[in-house]
Amino acid sequence: MDDILRFALLGLGLGALYALTAHGIVLVYRGSGVLNFAHGAIGMAGAYVQWELAVNHGVPYWPAVACGVLGSTVLGVLTHLLVIRPLRRASSLARLVGTLAVFIVLTAVAVKRYGDSVQLVPAKLPSGLVEIAGATVSEDRIWLLGIAVVVTAALHALYKRTLFGLGTTAVAENQGAAASLGWSADLIAAANWGLGSALAGLTGILIVPVIGLSVTGLTTLLLSALAAALVGRFSSFPVTLAGGLVIGVVQSELTRFGSDVTGLAASVPFLVIALMLVAHGRALPLRGTFLERLPALGTGRVRPVPLALAVVTGLLLIGLSSPLWADAITNTLVLSLIILSIIVVTGYAGQVSLAAYALAGTGAFIAGHAAADWGWPFELALLAGVLGTVPIGLLFALPAVRTRGVNLAIITLGLGTTLETMVFQNTDLSTTPGSDGIAVGKQTLFGIDISGVDHPQRYAAVVLVMFVAATLVVANVRRSRTGRRLIAVRANERAAAALGIDVRAAKLYAFGLSAAIAALAGVLTGFRSTSVVFADFASFESITALGLAVIGGVGFLVGPLFAATFAAGTVGARFGDLVLPGLSEWMPLIGGIILVLTLVGNQDGIGRELGKQASSAERRLLSKRGPKQTGVAQGSAEAATDGDEPVAPDEHHAAPSQAAHRTPGLPLHVRDLTVRYGGVVAVDGLSFDIEPGRVVGLIGPNGAGKTSAIDAVTGFTRAASGSVRLADREVTRLPVHRRAAAGLSRSFQSLELFEDMSVLDNLYAACDRPGPWAYLKDLVRPGSRPLPAHVLVAIREFGLESALDRPVGDLSYGERRLLAIARAVATSPSVLLLDEPAAGLSDDESRELAHLVRRLAEDWGMGVLLVEHDVDMVMSVCDEVVVLDFGRRICVGTPEEVRGDPAVRAAYLGDLAPEEAVEGAL
Repeated sequence: MDDILRFALLGLGLGALYALTAHGIVLVYRGSGVLNFAHGAIGMAGAYVQWELAVNHGVPYWPAVACGVLGSTVLGVLTHLLVIRPLRRASSLARLVGTLAVFIVLTAVAVKRYGDSVQLVPAKLPSGLVEIAGATVSEDRIWLLGIAVVVTAALHALYKRTLFGLGTTAVAENQGAAASLGWSADLIAAANWGLGSALAGLTGILIVPVIGLSVTGLTTLLLSALAAALVGRFSSFPVTLAGGLVIGVVQSELTRFGSDVTGLAASVPFLVIALMLVAHGRALPLRGTFLERLPALGTGRVRPVPLALAVVTGLLLIGLSSPLWADAITNTLVLSLIILSIIVVTGYAGQVSLAAYALAGTGAFIAGHAAADWGWPFELALLAGVLGTVPIGLLFALPAVRTRGVNLAIITLGLGTTLETMVFQNTDLSTTPGSDGIAVGKQTLFGIDISGVDHPQRYAAVVLVMFVAATLVVANVRRSRTGRRLIAVRANERAAAALGIDVRAAKLYAFGLSAAIAALAGVLTGFRSTSVVFADFASFESITALGLAVIGGVGFLVGPLFAATFAAGTVGARFGDLVLPGLSEWMPLIGGIILVLTLVGNQDGIGRELGKQASSAERRLLSKRGPKQTGVAQGSAEAATDGDEPVAPDEHHAAPSQAAHRTPGLPLHVRDLTVRYGGVVAVDGLSFDIEPGRVVGLIGPNGAGKTSAIDAVTGFTRAASGSVRLADREVTRLPVHRRAAAGLSRSFQSLELFEDMSVLDNLYAACDRPGPWAYLKDLVRPGSRPLPAHVLVAIREFGLESALDRPVGDLSYGERRLLAIARAVATSPSVLLLDEPAAGLSDDESRELAHLVRRLAEDWGMGVLLVEHDVDMVMSVCDEVVVLDFGRRICVGTPEEVRGDPAVRAAYLGDLAPEEAVEGAL
């Protein structure tokens, strides 16, 4: 019992330091909306400044502490001014990578200056022993707890009771409104970056007597701090303190009583992170949740002749190279495979994963045991490592179902670190007797000796061939039906689900394929020697890999080879040493600086510029051959080039009567639909029916619950109850994509188009219904079926023939509105739910749209639910109108009946004329 209490008290001191670090993260997040992954590195820098001054220059302890804290403060402010502020209009991925770039630079400088050995630092806080309830504990732990409590109380008072705190809250809630009141968002952010980084420096200085002074030890403190900050929801300082204390106590107790399980105590922060993110995550983003401009994407097109020349040239260079150069080529190609895995999961699917090296190590672990324990040859061990890692990748993907963005980055980094500490660092699992790793011996491939020790050139050639094969697979995916679905999920998960795309399956696929590629890199790394050594698979190296992916262009297949050259041990480092001896030692720092410059100057990376040059050369070549195709013909030609089946241009001019022979849709029956958000009832017992071929209007003032009703019918809210049936089929409990597949399609107030796609690909994403085998087939042979007849008719009906090959961003607002409806129609729905489709259109455009909506009902046989504020449009188009007031249905009938209904007049505008009453209601 004394041991339990003693280790709990020790844990309180450690947890206090976690909480102090977490407070700094919370300050930065509240002040600028950025999750600072460089926080631990900034604290590490402050600790080294203090140690350098005190030990090497004889500065007294407390002045050295002040200088260390000041150094961290300056680093924080500079990070905001030089990195984050220029990225304020960039994507959230760019801002996240911006903090990772600072992490890379600071750790590279520290490793270059101090190495990564652990320095023992004496404690300056009182270190005598005190007895509490019969348990003896070091006095410094009590001091640490007291400091954390005092800092927590001060921060709580600062942000609750001062103008600065109120200004920070105002900027966090609404920058525009805060600016109108005189608050500078930049000034607030810089102040919070400085204060948060000062706490990072103070925490680093206080914790080094406990854990030792090292680059790795202080930077990995980040996970524990993030866990505590998540408990406090990045807002409450007292709750964050409590979270940090609990994590510290649990870790301390497991260190004492759970020591038989390697890495168990170190895994506590990850378990807390996983529980918090999964518990508070959502399967789909909330309405109005959008990423800013995403990094650009390549086309995935493969030019066979240049590719063949590049491969032949590469093989010749490998054959002529020395062993040192062959090793550098192998390092470059293996790192390129790691980056390629990131392109799949982050570039194509938009999921920010920091688990690449953990998955690579998993592949090496499985293949290593297959070779060492079961005597499998290299070919089978490689296959086992790649395929065996896929299920692990799917486990990493499970949090992505409910989390995204920086939250997903946190949980994948935590999961990777847990895997590293519990498996890779467990000598019982990761070593064989007499070896420093898993002894796999020298390798042969189909009887040919390819040992990386004896024949590094042969091994490099094998790695080159496998890299090219993996790149071709990813290129096929980019051009395929599966690739379109991944990019749709990347662009807008809500819109993708509304079109019948299984968002969960798309994310699982991306993580699975990414895991397989990372595992391939891991096996090739491990088997180049006679033993698989897991020091090569440090989880935090995934941060560097993501940074390199951004340098190369996270959406471009040409990027990995160029980006990998900025890492140590690669071809770029070898060339650097030829130009300037010793330059390779500075490669991590050079790579970090280039990453910062890339983010600020060109977020799309090297790949975008190379792609532009290749496209320009191709256009010049085509101009010599003849005129360029345009419109539908060009879109069809590009589809054929990408492996799709071509669509004849004249098919797009099919007569509208084709749609009239369409089988009538299914009726929609909604009963007692209720939506509650906390204590607010947005929709209260709403019932209505929509028959095929009829248009039903749903009207009411702003806030009446119209969009909430559409969200509930289509499955976008979990706060709904009641019954939704299509004919006799109950769809109430079906997820969004299955309701869409059953025949419920919708548009959105804010359009929510796939901005990264062309008009044609937006339509293809809606009408493609690949079978389960398409996920495998698209790895080898990408393809699409021709556009269905009803989509061809919709293209003409909505006037999109000449815009098919245009990016969505180039369309006018009216064209975007039409595309949003045409895309919903492309799903071939039974019932189409239109949410304010005429918003922002001119009178003429609204009248034309009204005619189209009527045609969808009469000629196409759809049932249509129309939510619209345009009175003339609603009354001229609808067969029936339902009127809502505070979520309750107060009237239902024909337009004429609604105009004359006394309840509508009484509820809205009293004794005004019926037409004026209805207009006022809308």
